[in-house]
Parts: sequence; structure tokens; C-alpha cells
Amino acid sequence: MKNITKIALGSLIGLTLLTISTDAASINKGQKIFSKKLKGACGFTGAKFAASFKQKEWEEIFKAGKMEEEARKLCPNIQVWEKKWEVNLFEFVYEYGADSGNEPAC
Repeated sequence: MKNITKIALGSLIGLTLLTISTDAASINKGQKIFSKKLKGACGFTGAKFAASFKQKEWEEIFKAGKMEEEARKLCPNIQVWEKKWEVNLFEFVYEYGADSGNEPAC
């Protein structure tokens, strides 16, 4: 019984660590996508872009499938948009939304 408890606890901790690192990677990917692909078209930082909406508003925009539409409103000079960016960009803007209290390092 003791071994089963140890294995279960070890698995739980391992899965938790895996989930945490995956989320952080996605946020970092979103920040890189903004910096490399959108920053020039926007003319401002990712922090300002993310702070354009509160976290709940970003969540609603993402769920409604309107990330590209809202990004183009904020940055009308965007030339290229790839649908595959949306998940990582969402993680980034949600993490640093206006009401999050967080600010990206760069």
C-alpha cells in the first residue's frame, strides 16, 4: 500500500511539473511570435498589446475565434497572420492582460 501511494504521489508531482513548463513555454512562444512577427506592424511593445484588453476579454476573443480580427484592429499594418500562432499568442496576452498585474520582461 505504501508503494502505491508513493507511485501515485510521484506521478502527480511529475504531471504537475510537466503542465507548468508547457504553459510557460507557450507564453514564451507567444511573446516571441509577437516580437518577431507583429511588433514592427504594431509599432509598440507586446506589453502594450496584451494590456489592450483584460484577461476575461482576451479569453472571450479567443473562444469566439476573433484573435486575428482584434489584432488587426490594434495593428492595422499586419501583413501576415498565421492561424497556428493564435494559441501561443492567446497564452501570452492572457498572462499579461490589463488586469493581470504581470508585465513581460522585454
